[in-house]
Amino acid sequence: MDNRIEKLSQKDIKAILRAADSIIAQGGRSLLSKILKGSKDKKVLQLELDTCPMYGYFKSEKLDDIMKKVDWMIDHDFLDVEYFGKLPMIVYTERGWQIESDQYADELIDEWREWVKEGEPVPDMTYLKDRDRGMILLMLKKIKESGDRAFLPFLEAWEKVDYKKVRAEIKEVIHAMEQQEGIDGQASQEREVLLKEALEGSAPEDLRLKCWECGERFMFTVGERKFYKQKGFSLPKRCEDCRRSDGRAGWYL
Repeated sequence: MDNRIEKLSQKDIKAILRAADSIIAQGGRSLLSKILKGSKDKKVLQLELDTCPMYGYFKSEKLDDIMKKVDWMIDHDFLDVEYFGKLPMIVYTERGWQIESDQYADELIDEWREWVKEGEPVPDMTYLKDRDRGMILLMLKKIKESGDRAFLPFLEAWEKVDYKKVRAEIKEVIHAMEQQEGIDGQASQEREVLLKEALEGSAPEDLRLKCWECGERFMFTVGERKFYKQKGFSLPKRCEDCRRSDGRAGWYL
C-alpha cells in the first residue's frame, strides 16, 4: 500500500513550521514529530517543549504518520536537515523561514493586541531583544501598516532597550504613527502574494548532474537525494560508470 502523503494543507504546513521553531538546529525529525504528537517523552518534557503552541497538534495521529508529514515538509523544501557533527538537525529552508517569520510576527502582534484589550501594563520589552532581525523588522512593518496607536507605549518602551539599528527602525515607526502617515497597502499586498506562493511549495524533482571525471550528465533521482540528505552526504561528483571503473563500490562517492 502506498502511504505517501499527496499534499499538506496550508494550516498544517504553518503548524509544523511553528513547532519546528522550538528545536531549529537543536533537534531532529523524531523530536519534531513528538512535539506535534504531544508526546510525554522524557526529552520533550526536559526541554519544556510541551509549552510549544503546536504541542499535540496531531495528537490523534500515529507518530509514524506524523513523521511522514515532517518528511513531506523536507521533500517539498519547507524544512531541511543539516548535520552538526554526526547529528541530523532540522533547519528552515528560505521558503520555510519566510512563512514562519510572517506567522511568528503576527503572533507577537496579536499578543500586544490582547494586552491592550485586557489593559495589561507594558512589559519588560527586552523579551524581543536578540530575536531574528529579519522577523523583528517584519513585525515593525506590520505594526506600522496597522496604524494602531494603542501600540505606541509598547514601541516607546521597546525603543529604549534594543540595539541601535532596531531602535532606529522603531523610531521611524513611532514617527509615522504619530504623524498618521498613510499605510503602504501595496507593500502589504505584495507580501501576501509572495507568502501565498511560498505556501504552495515545490514538488521534489530528479536532478541532472555533470560528472567531474568524464563530463557526462547523469540522473540523480528524488529517492537518491532523500537517502543522501538522511545520511548527510554531499551530492555525488561522479557518474555510476566512473565510480565502477576504479572498483569503488560506494554509490554515494
